[in-house]
Amino acid sequence: MTPKNSVGNTLDRSAGVPPALSRAPRWATLVATFIGIGRIRPGPGTWASASTVLLWWLLTRWFNPGWQTAITCVLACLAVVIGIPAATRVSWAAALKDPQFVVIDEVAGQLITFIAVPATWKSLVLGFILFRGFDIVKPPPLRHLEKLREGVGIVLDDVGAGLYALACMQIGLHFGLLK
Repeated sequence: MTPKNSVGNTLDRSAGVPPALSRAPRWATLVATFIGIGRIRPGPGTWASASTVLLWWLLTRWFNPGWQTAITCVLACLAVVIGIPAATRVSWAAALKDPQFVVIDEVAGQLITFIAVPATWKSLVLGFILFRGFDIVKPPPLRHLEKLREGVGIVLDDVGAGLYALACMQIGLHFGLLK
C-alpha cells in the first residue's frame, strides 16, 4: 500500500518525505504562499510577481536610492534562504513536487530582476514582463534546475529566470532604454 497524505495524495518516500508530515508548519505556509497570495487564481505566480513589483515600488519610496541595490540583494537572498525550506515543507505536506500555490520562488526571482535597476515605471513594467516571460518559457538550463530536489528545485529555476531578466535589464540600462 502506498502512503498518502491527509488530502489523499500519494507520498513519495524516495524524495525523503517524512511519513508523519501531514501539514506544513504555519511559518512555511505563510512564506511559501507569500502570505496567501499563492492561493489567488488564476495565475498565482503572476499575482505573486505583480505583488512583489508593487511592494518593491512602495519600499523604494522610503529609503535612499543609494541603498536600493543592497536592500534588493538582501531581500532576494532572504526570499531564497527562507523560501527553500518553506517550499520544501509545503511541497512535502501537499505531496506535490512543485505546487502552484508555492510562490516565494517568484518573489525571489522578481526581486533579483530589480538588482541595481532604478525603480521607474518603465523598469518595473519591463522587469515584470521579462521575469514572467523567462519564468514561463524556462530557457536552458532553467528546466534542469527545476528538476533539483524539493525546495531547491522549486526556487532555483526562478532565481535563474530572475538572473536572465536582470541581464536584460542591465543591457537596457546600458543602452539608455530605461531612463
